[in-house]
Amino acid sequence: MTHQDLAIRAFHPSDEAAIIALWHECGLTRPWNDPRKDIARKLSVQSDLFLVGEVDGVVVATLMGGYDGHRGWINYLAVSPSHQRRSHATALMRAVERKLLEMGCPKINLRIRSSNIAVQRFYEGLGFQQDEVISLGKRLIPDV
Repeated sequence: MTHQDLAIRAFHPSDEAAIIALWHECGLTRPWNDPRKDIARKLSVQSDLFLVGEVDGVVVATLMGGYDGHRGWINYLAVSPSHQRRSHATALMRAVERKLLEMGCPKINLRIRSSNIAVQRFYEGLGFQQDEVISLGKRLIPDV
């Protein structure tokens, strides 16, 4: 199966349970982030950048993109383990890159865990490079 079998579309509210299950399956959820709240927040801002990939009507991939007027951002790129290594993640990245470029976005940033070498190599294969920055964060609204 190749990425041509992947139908990419915007998120529908009926996708929520399948997407949360996919994020759990891919190890993307954390105890301090409520995935339902993350979805609700995304739907309130640039919901057209919340992409879903389906094969035969089944959700197998997601990507949550964003653009703040300065940089594009990628979050929650996930492909079901049973559908990995079929170019689905690349297809989702290319789709969001096209959308961001249409919005005038000059650069995309993303964060990955430093221990995730396979994902680092995936992004390097798409032309991403490590920026010389330190990522800092501050929670304003606790999820739990």
